[in-house]
Amino acid sequence: MKLLQPQHFKEYELLDCGRFEKLERFGSYITIRPEPQAVWNKAWNESRWNNLAHVQFIPKNSSSGTWKKIKPMPDQWTISYSLNSTHQPAEIQLRLGLTAFKHVGVFPEQASNWERIFSFARLHPGCSMLNLFAYTGAASLAGRMGGAEVTHVDSIRQVLNWANENQKLSRLTDIRWMLEDAFNFVKKELRRSKQYQIIVLDPPSYGHGPKGEKWKLEEQLAEMMKGVLELLDPSHHLLILNAYSLGFSALITQNLLSPYSNQQKSQMDYGELYVSSASGICLPLGVWGSLEKNN
Repeated sequence: MKLLQPQHFKEYELLDCGRFEKLERFGSYITIRPEPQAVWNKAWNESRWNNLAHVQFIPKNSSSGTWKKIKPMPDQWTISYSLNSTHQPAEIQLRLGLTAFKHVGVFPEQASNWERIFSFARLHPGCSMLNLFAYTGAASLAGRMGGAEVTHVDSIRQVLNWANENQKLSRLTDIRWMLEDAFNFVKKELRRSKQYQIIVLDPPSYGHGPKGEKWKLEEQLAEMMKGVLELLDPSHHLLILNAYSLGFSALITQNLLSPYSNQQKSQMDYGELYVSSASGICLPLGVWGSLEKNN
């Protein structure tokens, strides 16, 4: 089992976490947001947190809330991420914003996965990539920056527009945008006998498609993965599965992927994503599993 964390995300930093909150820097601005996995005490005192923070998310219920500004800052701003390229500079731009759902538009713990996607795409120019539950598109940008032909699937139009904005900021073009329920899209692609060399999925614990389709991770993930694995090109591929759900073990991703790994002789890895803080605490942020095969 492997532990992965971002290695060179200069415009992001986890400063401290504890008592179900996290103190983070995104570019020039510092936020306080809820974090259900931070069950321990904070390393830094409340006064230090409040002196550093520009804004704090105040939950109204389990799914929404409001932002309380402590210092002046914009509602939207932009950060960059430099992919670890040994060739020409490869930098993606991400527009961030204060949403009603505590998110700001990026999951920084995924940066190590962006690197893998970019490197695989560079190794296989023109390969096809499917990004499911694709959110604001950092993984899609990494694949496109590497030369992949990217299909980006998300069920929320505003998020899809946000991802398209990030494409323009990153001076990229030709990502295929699909406003669809991810599970239904996989079924359609199976009927079309499509195959992809890169598949990325980062499903939520629960959610809804654009036509009210229901998604519950524990109930549908196994069937979803069966379809996804049928779409994966057996000759060469990279599949990355992320799961952020309290109580999920990395062994779940191993159990989902190992039958395919044994059958196709692809390299399987699995583990946890985490971010280490400036205060010295390591914050777990989900489990992951991957399959990779290069010919």
